Amino acid sequence: MIRTKLIRAFTLAATVVLMAIAADFLLSILVAGHTEVFTPFSTLAIASVIALPLAWILTSQQVNLATAHKEQLALLAARERAVSEYEDAQARLRSSESLYRLLADNLTDSISLWSPEGKRLYSSPSIERLMGYTPEEYLYVPVSEVVRPEDNERLFNIIKGLKRGGESRTAEYRSRRKDGREIWVESTYARLADGSVISTSRNITERWTLQRDLETALVEAQSAVAAKSDFLANMTHELRTPLNAIIGFSGVLRGSNRLSSEDRHHVELISGASATLLGVINDVLEFSRLEAGYLDLDPQPFDPAQLVRSACALIEDQARDKGLTLSLDIAPGLSGMVGDGPRLSQVLLNLLSNSVKFTSEGHVTVSLRQFVEAETARLRIEVIDTGIGISEDQIGKVFERFAQADGGISRQFGGTGLGLAISKRIIERMDGQIGVVSTEGQGSTFWFEVSAPVVSLDTVQAAHNEGTSGFTAPLRVLVVEDNAVNRELVCTLLAPFDITIDTAHDGAEGLKATERGIYDLILMDIQMPVMDGLTATRLIRANNNTAPIVALTANVLPEQIAKCLAAGMNDHIGKPFHAARLLETVVRWTQIAA
Repeated sequence: MIRTKLIRAFTLAATVVLMAIAADFLLSILVAGHTEVFTPFSTLAIASVIALPLAWILTSQQVNLATAHKEQLALLAARERAVSEYEDAQARLRSSESLYRLLADNLTDSISLWSPEGKRLYSSPSIERLMGYTPEEYLYVPVSEVVRPEDNERLFNIIKGLKRGGESRTAEYRSRRKDGREIWVESTYARLADGSVISTSRNITERWTLQRDLETALVEAQSAVAAKSDFLANMTHELRTPLNAIIGFSGVLRGSNRLSSEDRHHVELISGASATLLGVINDVLEFSRLEAGYLDLDPQPFDPAQLVRSACALIEDQARDKGLTLSLDIAPGLSGMVGDGPRLSQVLLNLLSNSVKFTSEGHVTVSLRQFVEAETARLRIEVIDTGIGISEDQIGKVFERFAQADGGISRQFGGTGLGLAISKRIIERMDGQIGVVSTEGQGSTFWFEVSAPVVSLDTVQAAHNEGTSGFTAPLRVLVVEDNAVNRELVCTLLAPFDITIDTAHDGAEGLKATERGIYDLILMDIQMPVMDGLTATRLIRANNNTAPIVALTANVLPEQIAKCLAAGMNDHIGKPFHAARLLETVVRWTQIAA
């Protein structure tokens, strides 16, 4: 810096000295007219003495002025930038305010701003659509004039609980418009950092009305479902009660040695028709329950091979009557499984019945395979027939409700078209799969697969034998039944055994009978006049009577069975029942032997 100043000062001083010498020379000529008075050395000395300090001072001042000039230029530039930024910010603010104003003016939701003291400071123009007041009018409308007192107190508590910068709260309430009409409003409140409260409100009358209508429709639908269930329960009860007598006494007649071959044939027809009618009733009731979402599974140990053999035994007579060969293909060394065996048996019987129904000649084969993986096994059962088969365009419909591959099939072969639909629902409820492979005119293969835990066959046998043991006789049994035909049927079926039977016509008579004597077993109907079976059972248990009570009723729905057990009954037999089922139950609960 100093070097630069010295160079500049020396240059300036040299210039001044030379200029002084030149001036002296010119003056000597101009004034004296000759150069004798020109004294360059004197001029040089005087000019140097004066010029050097002066040059140094001027050079320093020049540097300072340049620095000051640069600083002023920088300051001016900074001010220009600040002014430009301020103007940009003002423009953005005006644009933002214009945008927010545009939004506030056109929003369907109304926006309001409240002071920390609860004074309304601002309402957007949409308040006029919501409440009928102009924004200016609404600023001075008391809350009590537009909100019900009970709702107003609730809103006050909500706003009071808001925290600055905290979460918003939403409330629904009834509000009265300027025209007096009441509407439902949904408002969301939030407290700002300065303590003021901002709210957004909308008209939800249409939504609330729709929700109320939906709730009403739901209640009506639930009532309709309940009415439907009650109707089905009553219908099946009224159908099962006479069917119980028809099927029961048909069985008694079939066991008689005094029938001619023609009479026996007629009894067989009655039994077959009754079984078909019972199947229709069961299908309708079962599918109705599946449609309503009622399907409870009862996992118990079962033997897959025995399940298949038992199902085939039930269908064997039908196959033989049509001249069909019914064969089994059961893989060896199968393990026991834990699952709902009766439900699987129901599915298999549906598939077998279909195959026998739609096969006029040839065979029906049941294949059973089991694939064990660690503690779980996958069970696959196939029913293979040589029947009419299913066309490619109809195969997707066979598992639909009330559907058969061809509308004419129901007229030719009969059936409700519910069996496969029920089977599909059951297998899917077990997280399994069910399907069919078929060629029209060549036959079909229906199959299903389910997975379940594996158990030993000893465990299955132990579960089957539980509750049965030796024999004690004679027995004393009380039959509480209001239907005379069914009372006679039970007495007829138990007559060959060493059993003393007393009867009662209703629950009240049954209760008195138990107070007079001791019984080894009580068979109790449910729907009876004077006193129903559930009430009678509760009163019998209240008297500390521990005799086994078995429901003998046409009420067969799972919730109805649950009510029987909850009332204090030990078991349930649904009507119509077979003699074997009745005797097996008597054996189990009295530990007698035939």
